[in-house]
Formats: sequence, C-alpha cells, structure tokens
Amino acid sequence: MARRNRRYAYGPYTDGPDPLAPPFDLRAAMDEIGRDVMEGASPRTALQELLRRGMENRRGLDELTREVYQRRSKLQRENRLDGTLQEVRELLRRALDAERDSLGRQDTDDARFREMQLDALPSDTGGAVRELNDYDWQSSDAREAYEEIRDLLGREMLDQRFQGMKQAMENATPEDVERIREMLDDLNGLLANHAAGQDTTEQFQQFMEKHGQFFPENPQNTEELIDTLAQRAAAAQRMLNSMTPEQQQQLMELSQQAFGDPRLAQAMAQLDAQLQGLRPGEDWDGQGRFRGENPMGMGEATRAMEELGQLDALAEQLSQSYPGARLEDIDLDSVGKHLGDRARVDARALAELQRELERQGLFDRAPDGSLQLSPKALRRLGESALRDVVDKIGSRRGERDTHRSGAAGEATGATRPWAFGDTEAWNVPRTLLNAQLRQAGGDDRRLDVTDVEIVETEQKTRAVVALCVDTSWSMVQDGRWVPMKRTALALHQLISTRFRGDDLKLITFGRHARSVELGELVGLDGAYEQGTNLHHAMLLAGQHLRRNPDAQPVVLVVTDGEPTAHLQPDGHALFDYPTSPETLRATVAEIDKLTGLKAAFTFFVLGDDPRLAVFMDGIARRCGGRVVAPTLDGLGAEVVADYLKTRR
Repeated sequence: MARRNRRYAYGPYTDGPDPLAPPFDLRAAMDEIGRDVMEGASPRTALQELLRRGMENRRGLDELTREVYQRRSKLQRENRLDGTLQEVRELLRRALDAERDSLGRQDTDDARFREMQLDALPSDTGGAVRELNDYDWQSSDAREAYEEIRDLLGREMLDQRFQGMKQAMENATPEDVERIREMLDDLNGLLANHAAGQDTTEQFQQFMEKHGQFFPENPQNTEELIDTLAQRAAAAQRMLNSMTPEQQQQLMELSQQAFGDPRLAQAMAQLDAQLQGLRPGEDWDGQGRFRGENPMGMGEATRAMEELGQLDALAEQLSQSYPGARLEDIDLDSVGKHLGDRARVDARALAELQRELERQGLFDRAPDGSLQLSPKALRRLGESALRDVVDKIGSRRGERDTHRSGAAGEATGATRPWAFGDTEAWNVPRTLLNAQLRQAGGDDRRLDVTDVEIVETEQKTRAVVALCVDTSWSMVQDGRWVPMKRTALALHQLISTRFRGDDLKLITFGRHARSVELGELVGLDGAYEQGTNLHHAMLLAGQHLRRNPDAQPVVLVVTDGEPTAHLQPDGHALFDYPTSPETLRATVAEIDKLTGLKAAFTFFVLGDDPRLAVFMDGIARRCGGRVVAPTLDGLGAEVVADYLKTRR
C-alpha cells in the first residue's frame, strides 16, 4: 500500500492568544523600572508606568483602557434607543391604514363616525395607542396589528428586567400574562419583607420553586436576586434618562398598554421603586448619548446601558487610579467578555508580573512608607548596566567578558559555574560531584557542560576607588543624568562582584559634594542647583583614599563643567561664575594633595565646552592623569575600561 504524501502549511497562530507566547521578561522589566527611577521617578511610579506601557508583545493598561473606550464609543456611535417607539409607530400606522381601508368600503353613517374618531386621535404615539384601547376594530388585520403593539410592549418591558423573557413570551396567552403578573406580585412581596428586616430564607426558597424558570442566573438567596434585578433596573432607568422628554413620556404612556393589562406596568413600577431603595448605590441617574442609525428595542437598549456600565467599571479598574488599587482588582472575565481572550491573557500577565516583582523582593518599604529599590533590584540593574558596558568594550576593542574576579592569578578558594569564554582551570572534584548528582536524578549522560565549575582567581593588589559624578543642573538639562547613573551602576557591579577587595566610594558634587550609597544615587532627583564644587568632591575623595593606605588609589571624575564653587573654612559653599581664582586655587590644591598620595586620575569630560577642555588638560598634565571625552552612549564603557586598565 503506497504511503500518502502529506503536506503541511505553517503560519501565525490566529485562534485566540498564542498559547506559547513567553511570559514577561523579569530582567527586562527591572531594566525599564530602573531607567525610570534613574530619570527621577519613584519606584512606585516607575512600576505603574511599566504596567501602563506593557512590554514587548503584551499590551499594557493604557492600551487595554483605550480598547475599552473604543468599544464604548462604538456602542454609542452605531445605535439609538428609540427602536421600540419606532416599531410601535409602524404597527400603529399599519393598524390605522387597514382600518381606514375597511371603513372606506362601507357606505354607512357608523363608518363615517369611526373615520372621524380616527382623525381625532392624539398626534403622539402613546396618546393614540391609549385612545384606541376601547375602539371596536372593524378590520381583523388592524385588530391584529394593534394587539401586536400590546404584546410587543409587554415583551420589551419584561426583556428589560428578566433575561430571555422576550423570546419566552412570543404569542403569550392570557394565562401566560397572568402567570407573569403573579410572579411580580410574589417578587414584590418578597422584597418588601426583606426590606422590613424579616428573614426571607424560606420565602425565597418557595419563590424560586414556584417561579425559578424566570431566573436562569439561579440566585442562591434574596441578596443575590436583588443584585441581579437592581443592576438591570438601574440600566433600564439610565436608558430612560438617555431619551428625550417626549420619548420618555411616550414610553411611560405606552407601558400602561403592555399586554392590555395596566396592572403589569404598576407591578413593574413598584418593583423598580423597591430595588432603588434596596440598592441606592447603583447608578440610577446616569445616561448615555446614542447617536447611531441602528434602532434598539427597550430590552436591547437596556443591555447596551448595562454594558456601558460594565465598561465604565472596567475602565476604572484598568486606570488603577483609586487608593489601594491592585491589578488583582481587574475582573478578568469582564476583560474577556468585552475585549476578547487576548486582552484577558494580557491583563492576567500584567497581574502576574506585578506579583512576581513583589515576590522577588525587588522593592523595600522605606521608613516613610514609600517604596524603594531593594539591594537585590540594584544588583540586577548593575548586572544589566555592566552587561551593556562589556558589550560596548568588546565591540570596540575585540575583547570579551571573561567573568574573572581578578586580572591575575591567585585562587580565592571559591568556584563558580563555567561560562562561555572562561579560561580558568577546572575544579575537577566539584565538576565530578555535579555530574554524579545529576546522574542520581535520572540523567544518564556521564558529563555535561553544566557540570563544569572553574577556579575563581583574584588580583593580589587591591584598589581604593573614588567615583566623583557631577550632579549640577546642566547634567540633567543636557540629558547626561541617566548615563551618569548607569555608569555608577556598572562600576559598582564590577567591583562588588569581580574585584571584591576593592573599596568604591560614590561621591556626588553640585553646589556641595556628599558621599552617597548606590540606591540613593539611582533614585536621586535632578534639582536646579548652580555650582560645580569639584573642590569639595576632592576633599571627600581624599578622606576615602586615606582610610585605605595599603590600596592603590584611583580617582575617576565625570563632569560637564569647570569648577564654579568651592568650600570655605566655615563649610559654606561659595559659588562664582565664571570660575574665580579662589575656586581654581582651592580645587588645584586639593588635587595636588591627592597626587601626593600617588592617586591615578582620569577625568571624563562631557560636552564640548572649550573652557572646560583647556582646564582639564591643564589639570591632567599637573597630576599625571588622563582626560577622556566619551560620547554619552560610551561613557560607561570608558569609565569601566579605564578602571580595568588602572587595575592591570
């Protein structure tokens, strides 16, 4: 038997959301949060902005909210509310035309009198239908059209309040109408007793046993029944509020003709009044502006108003603008119902991302109750910044990231997993132990690359490093704020993970200088502050270097302006622009003191200020340092590369 040749076609997955779509990348999420924090946002605001933007192939809250408003706008733009009135007018026209045609064929005084009666009918539809209530129709077609008006009104009124009633009451008999009226009387009695504080448990059970077919939602108690009915009654009231006064008046008059029994309208009015008293928190006063061409019946229009209310509630949940808002508040079933399965998946993924970020301990609570990045989060940001820097160094010089703890040769006693590019010796006992443990778990391979651990080394000498970064307003104004912070992150990560014996101090200098921790620098807001107090920064750097007399001193300065402030003996910072001779003398004197400590200087000059270039060239010649003029994109790579060169 010959084998059938099968062909397969491959294409994008179109049946709902892609089930194999990857979850959010936690590292990428932290990078985005970190970037916003470095630009001056609080961690909470940065997290909220990430959730609003979304990531990669996952939509954020803003996009989902936009879809909600698009759905809402489409609903109002394409539909209008007077469908029932329009249908009643058409049935009334058919009834009158058929009756006049029948009377025109009769040559009697009674026929002429009846024609006068028809001509004297009120001009409004509701009044005309009311006046014809007791009219003795001569035409069977006219009588049938008029009876259809009554049936239509009854079905539409019931369809507003009870799910599926419009179809169930097609061709309703007087017995059906009586059964409905009896159900409404029993329902009003149940609600009245409940409102009076009576225990209605048994009465509710009896009611559902007798009339349960009218409630496919299957409420379990009186409260659930009230919730269901009140939401629809409120939507029906909002529909009425959205109509013109003339339309409202006509509908109220027509409701008295429902099924030809005014008691039905009276029972419905009593039900609405009780529901409004039991659930005053529902939106009974709202309205919507419908301006489309598609006429909706009363039941359909009420469901449209109910959908508008659900969309408004969903938009509020997605906005997350109320106190204590969390993504768990979002009704995923409502998202799927109104926006589709893909939107539901995106909303759930956002909630999972928020949960995972908090579970991972990436945020700490500050003493004032605000959120701040935890040490773990700072390490992740540092890893990302360092990875970017290493990529730039490697592409520039043909070097690769060796993940060494030191540049040369002495084992620390620790090991770590092998990574591509590592050249250190294997730790054979640890490697074989890893292989044995893996095989004990059921893996038959004798040796795998994941088993390999290598010997970690460190450099014999250690360095003491002062990274001094300019935080004057020009750094913010000219877009140098975030590159400066990422540079500090990358250097801090390098020293804390690869050169653990080195001692790094972060020093900021604007009008004054101060020593800061990494988290403080990352979250530092840009402030309008005049002054570049390099003198004060050198004083703090000197204190740090002198505390480590056995280490190699390294001073790295990142700035975009010449010194315009210096510290006076009383601690007051004196600002003067352009640079005064006093500021210049104080700054140079402090650099000379550090030169006496044999400190290795590197000045990273940002911008193209010719006065700054001249000043830095002179300072570098005086202290034997280097001047580097990197681009903003290459600042981190230059600082890290210079540090590594100094260490070697």
